[in-house]
Amino acid sequence: MKAYTAVEIDYFARKEKISIRQVLQRLKDEGLVCLPGGGAEIFSERVRKALFPFKIGWSKWSEVHRTAHELDVRSNATMLYGHIETIEERLDHILKLRDLQDQTKGFLSFIPLAFQPGLTGIVEHQTSSIDDLKTIAISRLLLDNFDHIKSYWVTVGEETCSMALRFGADDVDGTILEERIMH
Repeated sequence: MKAYTAVEIDYFARKEKISIRQVLQRLKDEGLVCLPGGGAEIFSERVRKALFPFKIGWSKWSEVHRTAHELDVRSNATMLYGHIETIEERLDHILKLRDLQDQTKGFLSFIPLAFQPGLTGIVEHQTSSIDDLKTIAISRLLLDNFDHIKSYWVTVGEETCSMALRFGADDVDGTILEERIMH
């Protein structure tokens, strides 16, 4: 079973007043083998305070994934980009993941997720195909310790997703018709 983001694991631990390790062990005993990467958004504290003030930050997110990996529960990692973050904040996010992967070797894949502005008022336009492809390429170069870099066609479109396979992505993700979470 692949289920529950780090945000949800942290919530379960707080609600049940048990450790993250205990939550993960119980779930593993019931068949959990992998965590999705959701909830990471972007690890920049500046951006998190502005856009995601009630979500867990890097410290807790990495604790959940590190603990999962110690229990032989693999996971994925994501990055939500194309909102108010800087290029430096994107790079910091990717490098934090690289360091954690060097330590645990528990991540299966990295999935950059292009922000979908919709009517949020945060930004007017979606990321460009050039930005999406650069993000994939930089991810592949910096995350050489990740076996897979995925291109998520739901957020970047089918054409860009296909091109991403020539820019460092080795997998295409997204089996749904429409995504409503990234805005």
